[in-house]
Amino acid sequence: MEHRVAITGMGAVTPLGNNARDTWEAMKEGVCGIGPITHFDTEAFKVKVAAEVKGFDAVELLGKQDAAHQDPYVQFALVASDEAMADSGLDAEGAIDHERLGVYVGSGVGGIQAYTDNVHTIAARGPRRASPFMITMMIANMASGSIAIRHKALGPTLPVVTACATSAHAVGEAFRAIKHGYADAILAGGAEAAIMPDSIAGFTSCRALTTNPDPATACRPFDADRDGFVMGEGACVLVLEEWEHAVARGAHIYAEVVGYGNTDDAYHITSPDPEAGGITRAIRQAVEEGGVRPEEGLYINAHGTSTKLNDATETRGFKMALGEEAARAAHISSTKSMTGHMIGATGAVEAMACALALQEGVVPPTINYRTPDEACDLDYTPNEAVECPLAWALSTNLGFGGHNAALAFRAVERS
Repeated sequence: MEHRVAITGMGAVTPLGNNARDTWEAMKEGVCGIGPITHFDTEAFKVKVAAEVKGFDAVELLGKQDAAHQDPYVQFALVASDEAMADSGLDAEGAIDHERLGVYVGSGVGGIQAYTDNVHTIAARGPRRASPFMITMMIANMASGSIAIRHKALGPTLPVVTACATSAHAVGEAFRAIKHGYADAILAGGAEAAIMPDSIAGFTSCRALTTNPDPATACRPFDADRDGFVMGEGACVLVLEEWEHAVARGAHIYAEVVGYGNTDDAYHITSPDPEAGGITRAIRQAVEEGGVRPEEGLYINAHGTSTKLNDATETRGFKMALGEEAARAAHISSTKSMTGHMIGATGAVEAMACALALQEGVVPPTINYRTPDEACDLDYTPNEAVECPLAWALSTNLGFGGHNAALAFRAVERS
């Protein structure tokens, strides 16, 4: 027996706000979360801007112990999970059988800040000065593990690590687990905190990041003058829940998850396949599983990284997967133009945007768009949000290693 899957809770910590509602309102307003890097001195770096989380006080939100013993990526994930559980109502006594509650939260990079801090300490002061929490702070499964401990989730629990597609795959795999009866609800998403010297240096050396120092033009997806992505950080956790379980307890349902595609380009360690075969197949898988009918009103939250290769490849993939006419009729946007590229958190944030776009009938914009590109010739919702009837949404994400993920959502009929 297959089960329908609802989204009943959301939590987020992003460069646009430290909760889901503030993040969504900022998206609709076209607020830019990008600014000069403040986490470290960038004098020796080509890259000067990033999309940092602002005003996040881990001690106030989590207490001294978790603030001291968890890498920032886990701190972000814990706060987002608290919000998502409260939003869903599953934190109430007896709301769910905890043996049927799982956690699928990943990270593209993991605890890189804790790792590098300890490496520098060991180099300067010797191996005996390594923190006893070094290993637990650096490993990429600790967001899932810590959330499970915090919320007594005794069901299926795992991390996903597929670089920039991480949390899209986490949501997709959680969808499959609930659809096929392995859980009643799963906290799904991702977290990242990699705005620090070592990772910025590495991403700069592989020519992925923009060196444009102007926050207002650094991230401009699908624009002809785009030249690289902007690093972001934060977390997003969604509560996916079996439909009848949600209805029975009177939960608010934001949207229904209806399809998921998971493919690989098998082409290159960083570059997407310019023929767009992998992302095309992922989109087709999600569309076919979900029964998506684009003519009824379709929003696509594109991966839209603001790199030359990604944006052109995605555009080609939309046309190949949906057909030229449907691709041109779709409302497309890249919210990375506002949040930056949150790596392991980005897919979940964009899935959240899809669900809220369907609920409110609002397509958030692609900001900073000025100059059209012949290779990117679809409707990218430039600079201002658009109100329109929407029945379906797709979210696409591509990751280093050739990973592709596509998620399909359906609007909820409301009386």
